[in-house]
Amino acid sequence: MKTEEKMESEASKQAPEFGQLRQKQQQARATPDGLGFFARLRWYIWRAWLWVLLRSAEASWKRWLLIGAVLLLIVVAYLFNPIEDSPEYGLNHDFAIESAEFLPSISGATDTPFQPGNKIEIFNNGGEFYPPMLEAINQARASVTIEAYIYWGGDIGRKFAEALAARQRAGVPVRILLDAVGSSTISDEVLKTLKDAGCDVRWYHPLHWYSLNRINNRTHRKSLIVDGSVGFTGGAGIADHWLGRAENPDHWRDIQIRLEGPAVATLQSAFSRNWLETTGELISGNTFFPALNSSGTLSVQSILSSPDTGSSTVRIMYYLSIVCARKSIFIANPYFIPDKQAIKILTDAKRCGVDVKIMVSGLHNDAALARYNTTRLYGPLLEAGVEIYEYNQTMLHHKYMVCDGVWSTVGTTNFDSRSFALNDENNVCVYEKDFAAKWEEIFRGDLPACQLVTLEGWRNRGVKTRLGEWLFFLLRSQV
Repeated sequence: MKTEEKMESEASKQAPEFGQLRQKQQQARATPDGLGFFARLRWYIWRAWLWVLLRSAEASWKRWLLIGAVLLLIVVAYLFNPIEDSPEYGLNHDFAIESAEFLPSISGATDTPFQPGNKIEIFNNGGEFYPPMLEAINQARASVTIEAYIYWGGDIGRKFAEALAARQRAGVPVRILLDAVGSSTISDEVLKTLKDAGCDVRWYHPLHWYSLNRINNRTHRKSLIVDGSVGFTGGAGIADHWLGRAENPDHWRDIQIRLEGPAVATLQSAFSRNWLETTGELISGNTFFPALNSSGTLSVQSILSSPDTGSSTVRIMYYLSIVCARKSIFIANPYFIPDKQAIKILTDAKRCGVDVKIMVSGLHNDAALARYNTTRLYGPLLEAGVEIYEYNQTMLHHKYMVCDGVWSTVGTTNFDSRSFALNDENNVCVYEKDFAAKWEEIFRGDLPACQLVTLEGWRNRGVKTRLGEWLFFLLRSQV
């Protein structure tokens, strides 16, 4: 014992800084010190309500019922709590996106290699992307797989169902994995069309009492893969509000890409893993995973993100890209709810001279919870000089980022806790100037439909907005 005590004493003397850091980390886990005002308030409320309910139960003849309710709430709070945190260390390096260190770091940190020989086409709004998606289905010869958060009824839902049913009847296996929450309102007509033809339709994480531990993990991916060689992904599901060209509030603004080449195999892999989990069936062979030859000149990184991995690879990609940017950061995302670390790296980038522009969904927003949590966080960004644009023509729903005119990413991931820590997502990343220039052109093309948010205007926002922010900030981790 004396020898061990002596060794511990010597180690403490040799590494006082490590001991202090360890102590600070332990204190951070136990107290809200160092958090912002709203975060501290939420910290106290989420812990105080359990004590209040338990004390109330002791003074009531219904105490056992109330205690049971409290225990149930504890279980629900535990199940709904995000299981992945934002990285706090390792973001203070000094290499840039255009340095030789960036791509190996992105690849290594996300455990996702770059695959050469790909071709990507960008389609704006449903008027552009639904026709080639349906055409690809009609030309399928080996297989069709779909993983979707939203597949609803309506005109476009029927068109997809009829095309998929026709392929299945022609002998092409069609497998469809739908999120049990996002696609719960799919019409009976669409389901009947698909199932009568023999299409295999399954539900990802259906709501059952015995699967409560998975209830908050949804697949937010949107992928259509044909013959294992052509893939579509982006922000859009299959529903009528994506039709048209974002000409009015009834037609959403969104983007899909068509990917052809070796990188498609990664999107198929994402489908196959969730299909295996849901059905127990392992899809394999040339039907789903053919040998893929070069189809273009782009080297592509297809990142898959899931809470099952313990850390969000898409969040890592976003944060590392932001801190490596030296010229510009353009982010277009409907649900922009940055955490404390994201706000810090964005404001630091602006103070270092980086042109930071963020485009979010404005007046037309399908999620009040997300909208109010977004506006509440404008303050520190605006104070640092970050430009925030609210897209007000219709609901903006695409999700992309372009940095330094050379690095770009597009996919299904929202810039919020739900996408980073709770949902299954996918993003496609490319390091190429001409491709990045297309995203910058799209960003600038949407600016006339936006209103620039000013610091003065934000500080003078109305009582209704402030009240909504106060009511919804407690649920920030769920959006």
